[in-house]
Amino acid sequence: MKKKRILTMLCVAALLGCLFCTTAYAAGTGDVAGAVESTWRTASTQIKSVVDKVVFPAIDLILAVFFFGKLATAYFDYRKHGQFEWAAPAILFACLVFTLTCPLYIWQIVGI
Repeated sequence: MKKKRILTMLCVAALLGCLFCTTAYAAGTGDVAGAVESTWRTASTQIKSVVDKVVFPAIDLILAVFFFGKLATAYFDYRKHGQFEWAAPAILFACLVFTLTCPLYIWQIVGI
């Protein structure tokens, strides 16, 4: 029974691999590098759009929640012990500023 299940899963994975894989043909000249570069140019705009509109805002949201949560716990620790710990909130704030400004310059670095 277990072997049958594993075999079925492998067949499904192989079938999905065949269905969703595309072939990059070198247009008659045999220039494979040109075909890969052309495919990358086409996909790079979509990748940039998804990263700018989905990935960076999600990271920003997570870092903002962690920053304000850590700031609140640092304040409560200050009220309890009389010493404010700046390291963790400062690191989270720096990361938040970095990810908020990252879309402005990251694409020049990457070359897209």
